[in-house]
Amino acid sequence: MTIEGNKDEAERCIDIAQNAISSGNFEKAERFLLKAERLYPTAKAKELLTHVRTASSQTPSSSKKTPPGSPGRDDVRKRKTPSHQPQQREYTSDQLEAVKRIKKCKDYYEILGVTKDAPDSEIKKAYKKLALQLHPDKNHAPGAAEAFKVIGNAAAILTDPEKRKQYDLRGEEPIQTHHAHHQYYARGFESDLTAEELFNMFFGATGQRVYTRRTYTREPEQRDNHSGLMQLLPVLVLVLLSMMSGFFISDPVYSLAPSSKYPVPRETINLKVPYYVKENFHTDYQGSLRRLEMAVEEEYIVNLRHACQRERNYKDSMMWKARNFGDNRQYQEAQRLKTPSCDKLQSFHR
Repeated sequence: MTIEGNKDEAERCIDIAQNAISSGNFEKAERFLLKAERLYPTAKAKELLTHVRTASSQTPSSSKKTPPGSPGRDDVRKRKTPSHQPQQREYTSDQLEAVKRIKKCKDYYEILGVTKDAPDSEIKKAYKKLALQLHPDKNHAPGAAEAFKVIGNAAAILTDPEKRKQYDLRGEEPIQTHHAHHQYYARGFESDLTAEELFNMFFGATGQRVYTRRTYTREPEQRDNHSGLMQLLPVLVLVLLSMMSGFFISDPVYSLAPSSKYPVPRETINLKVPYYVKENFHTDYQGSLRRLEMAVEEEYIVNLRHACQRERNYKDSMMWKARNFGDNRQYQEAQRLKTPSCDKLQSFHR
């Protein structure tokens, strides 16, 4: 888990410890304060731990186990009697608002709260923040589990370069609502990973211990005692899924160079950039033509910048070599070297 995740978890342990101190359960308070110290040491945790140990040494042992006013064993047995009404879990207004915000979003970028040109690092950071906020173990608001799946699917698509490119080209397609748990997913852009698999991949082994995949628990100190092979199994599954997903990636919609697969020439409306598509482009492509041509022009400009840099480097190298050898004729020839890619790039900025 990241440092921010450890800090949040440590603060949660301190809150639990303070509630335990209020009810007189110093043993539980000490256990959670020690946990907070291991996750993220703070002066507050140390001060409370000193207070708890002092109070615990002055309190009879019987009161540690059964704080004043706490229910006796008979009362506990009565409370454990099966009830026909489901237990209502508490949640805050902020947690409910976070779930509602996700439901109102129209695309993956809005879901994660990032711009369309955001780098992978920013997308992963946004996902981690939302995942800690919406994980069903922490957020019990209605729809939290569904929102958790949605942000996981958004992160999985936008951190995959090929899937993100296809999503940007076809992201304006209608949203499918055949199944309730897919109501936020654009057609053809469901993640190959489950929400919990993606969460464990981002947060590592610590996240797997805090939030178990099959059973959500309220006690953070409970840990899975898996063998070494079982710990490696999720990693092997992810590697296998990544290898399999490569076989299902579709061909790009366009190419900047003609070929037997892309024989049909086209030209963008804005910058008049030539590109080539397949013969069945007019009948099979259902995405946004404006988004497609924006992607064409962006790739074309990037290629021009790389070519311009190579031309300048070559020209500078020839000039330096001529100056180093004192060859004026060669130096003048190097100065006259053309940089066509740079000239073409400059024409787009006029």
